[in-house]
Amino acid sequence: MVQKAKILLVDDRPENLLALEAILSALDQTLVRAASGEEALKALLTDDFAVILLDVQMPGMDGFETAAHIKRRERTRDIPIIFLTASNHGPHHTFRGYAAGAVDYISKPFDPWVLRAKVSVFVDLYTKNCQLKEQAALLRLQLEDGAAREGAAGAEAAEPLLAELSARLASVEEQAEALTKQLDDSPEAGAAATAAHLERKLAALRAALEALRPGAEA
Repeated sequence: MVQKAKILLVDDRPENLLALEAILSALDQTLVRAASGEEALKALLTDDFAVILLDVQMPGMDGFETAAHIKRRERTRDIPIIFLTASNHGPHHTFRGYAAGAVDYISKPFDPWVLRAKVSVFVDLYTKNCQLKEQAALLRLQLEDGAAREGAAGAEAAEPLLAELSARLASVEEQAEALTKQLDDSPEAGAAATAAHLERKLAALRAALEALRPGAEA
């Protein structure tokens, strides 16, 4: 059974959080509320999240400052952040959001379908990432156990599992390549950042998988 991904919703207005929950409930994932930047940072200390939806204008610690703290932490720096902001701000405001580490920037009022589709991309990537990590960890244990008991023969016996894992990752890479092409063709300002994030995550997974192959340098 695949564990549900957690999505962090950060907004100081309860009605906005309620609206986000209504929009994203169709994804059937775990939605976690935070009414301030401080609450968001506390939640990030203990839980792993697929994506963060972060309101820019909040009293006290605003969205930009919250994002800066998130990106400074090694545990959370790679979590994608989607900024949500009022539509009356100019290009400088948007640029500041991307400079703070956002992968996307959506103005209110936003299209519910568009927001749900964008969040879904990161949930899918997170889920596949977790599955591949679990499979890679299991494979590493099998390789180590096989090598301890049977030497080179044990490692060779694990090769079919490694090939299967590589094939699954290749399927994800193919899907991501098609998605990246769509994002590259998109006129939205945040599309390029989103595509770059996808490419970095998959490249890290591929490198980790190749490191498992017999004879690979530690």
